[in-house]
Amino acid sequence: MDFYIIIPAHNEQDTIDLTLESLANQTLVPKRVVVVNDNSTDNTFNIVSKFSKEYEWISLVNNISSEAHLPGSKIINAFYKGYETLDDDYDVICKYDADLIFPSNYLETLASHYVSDEQLGMIAGHCYIEKDGNWELENLTGKDHIRGALKAYRKACFLDIGKLKPAMGWDTIDELLALYYNWTFKTDDTLKVKHLKPTGATYNKASKYLQGEAWYKLRFGLSLTVLASAKLAFRKRSFRYFIDYIKGYFKAKNEKVEYLITAEQGKFIRNFRWKQISRKLL
Repeated sequence: MDFYIIIPAHNEQDTIDLTLESLANQTLVPKRVVVVNDNSTDNTFNIVSKFSKEYEWISLVNNISSEAHLPGSKIINAFYKGYETLDDDYDVICKYDADLIFPSNYLETLASHYVSDEQLGMIAGHCYIEKDGNWELENLTGKDHIRGALKAYRKACFLDIGKLKPAMGWDTIDELLALYYNWTFKTDDTLKVKHLKPTGATYNKASKYLQGEAWYKLRFGLSLTVLASAKLAFRKRSFRYFIDYIKGYFKAKNEKVEYLITAEQGKFIRNFRWKQISRKLL
């Protein structure tokens, strides 16, 4: 299968070479890799330029954007800068972070999953972070969720879901819309990807309400938003997050922020979430 990979990169001089090396060493080499140098002020440009000269399938795109790290919109806007340079001659398109080290069989294993299951729209491994010299699962979400750092989409699924939404929560929206369009997604426990920078390390204060806003845009409604906020705040071990998420939801509601999905899709998502909750309770 032909893989196209887009890597948004902002000041990633300490990790981007390791990411590109791990992709160059794949048993199934990607057809195209586009690195979007997103307003970097470090040596990211020079490092990627060196790789693009050595490997004809690696290219570099420069993008000018805000210095602020706003989860969702910034990275997806950068993704589209890379996407605009690609043709449609691919089977799988990936959005990967610039601080990952992939096992050498990663893409080959993804391809085998896609070949064996025609309804599989998305597949990925798991992120591991280093703690005291050991690599441990980055346990921020359930193991069935595909992390935003590791997105790989079958072409038809990618187009069905309307590609990627430039908003906080985009990496959950895509999974829910995949289900809406009768695609499936899963993770492979055998694929352990080293994540060199913990998620959220660069989030700023301006982004603290965006998660609640995202749940509003997904048409969760207040009840589901309260439950989702409590669950995520518990994972982060801070009640402050819960308050921020709820404030973000009501802020979006009061400002009548535009929804990301249709009313029909919202109804499907709410029903799906409540079924998940019922199964766990029972």
